[in-house]
Amino acid sequence: MTRQSAAGEPPARPHGRSRWTSFVADSTTPDKVSRGLHEASNPGHRLRVEHDQHTLLIHLSDEDSHGWTTIAVDRGTRQWAVAQDTRQSETARIAYETLYGPDAG
Repeated sequence: MTRQSAAGEPPARPHGRSRWTSFVADSTTPDKVSRGLHEASNPGHRLRVEHDQHTLLIHLSDEDSHGWTTIAVDRGTRQWAVAQDTRQSETARIAYETLYGPDAG
């Protein structure tokens, strides 16, 4: 198993118990396919997954929706790369290039 955090060390374990919840799809337009999820109690905290034949891109917004973390996963090998920035498109580009190299795409 591989573990990694931004600081190189695991974050401190939270004290006390908390109830796990899930991200939910926006239900304001029932006739439209929802392409994103959000935290029920914090709609600015969003999650989106996109894919092609070779790669999964998992986009997670910051809690305050002012930045993004993108995880790029190679579907064949399950190798992964992570990028953080203020724009989702930039994190996707960086994570993809980190995974496959700067000449990818």
